[in-house]
Amino acid sequence: MEDTRAFEFKIGLFILIGITILFLIVFSIGDIHISKVGYHIRVLFNFANGIGGTAPVRLAGVGIGQVQGIRIIYDEKDKRTKAELTAWIDTNAKIEEDAKATINTLGLLGEKYLEIFPGTAGKRVLKNNDLIIGQDPVPMEKITENLANLSDSVTTIVDRLKKGEGTIGKLLVEDVIYNDLKATAGNFKEFSEDIKKHPWKLLSKPRGE
Repeated sequence: MEDTRAFEFKIGLFILIGITILFLIVFSIGDIHISKVGYHIRVLFNFANGIGGTAPVRLAGVGIGQVQGIRIIYDEKDKRTKAELTAWIDTNAKIEEDAKATINTLGLLGEKYLEIFPGTAGKRVLKNNDLIIGQDPVPMEKITENLANLSDSVTTIVDRLKKGEGTIGKLLVEDVIYNDLKATAGNFKEFSEDIKKHPWKLLSKPRGE
């Protein structure tokens, strides 16, 4: 009987330890701050660029917190829909009221996070639930569109050069102009080498020539 109770006690203790470890893992993965002290700030964007509800928050490149929520609001002042991020900030992190906030990406296609750039020294420090206006990130579609437009422009310029349009195009396709430039460059090179070898020729050159 005693052996059975001892065995049941060991099983119960094992289960309790397992539940405790699982509890700690869940809170660690979720980055739920059960012991740290902090405050919340709100950041308003016109475009949230797909940032997640648990994205990291960095100040001057250092992790200081986590995004805890994103919601859509209607700005009565601007008469338009916007995205409001709520972020938990470690109490040791001081953010000036004129700090700049934007949504950045780790690498080209990495995780999105809230990037905060420090403001002016001496400015008022944000307190719990204060609001700052974020700088909207550039959508990837806009970057792709700009690259496509740049590629089209380069293609157009190359085509014009091939056809001999413009001054540079003529230099590339006109053999006479090319040969003249080549001869001029050759003469200048010879003149420079001659001056290096006989510098007195330049000094003894008659006035008026």
